[in-house]
Amino acid sequence: MKLITHNMLTSKCLKGVVTGYPLSINATNINITEVDYNPEFITRIIPKLDWEVLWRAADSIGHSDGLPQTIEPKFEENNEFLKKAHRVLLEVDIEEGNLVCPESGRRFPISKGIPNMLLTEAEVQ
Repeated sequence: MKLITHNMLTSKCLKGVVTGYPLSINATNINITEVDYNPEFITRIIPKLDWEVLWRAADSIGHSDGLPQTIEPKFEENNEFLKKAHRVLLEVDIEEGNLVCPESGRRFPISKGIPNMLLTEAEVQ
């Protein structure tokens, strides 16, 4: 699971959960996979992200490597920043572990890079 995906996942469909965001990450296996650098894509996606959540997720798994905690003004002109954002968004891949709902504690397994967010009927609001 890429951190770009994590930034968009929520467990607010669970009974009794109001926000369900951000999910915490308990990673047991992380791979780094090189992906072609596309600064235009990174520049377009950054404003759509919750940057603070992204930074905390990267930091929690030990991959915040020089990534600033806040988005810099005129970030689209800073190629070094864009490369760091590219790395954390698209190259860090959580292969195994769990996502955990911040309100209910419900764990969602990550297996072979795919988070299983399926709920039972009893869990759905």
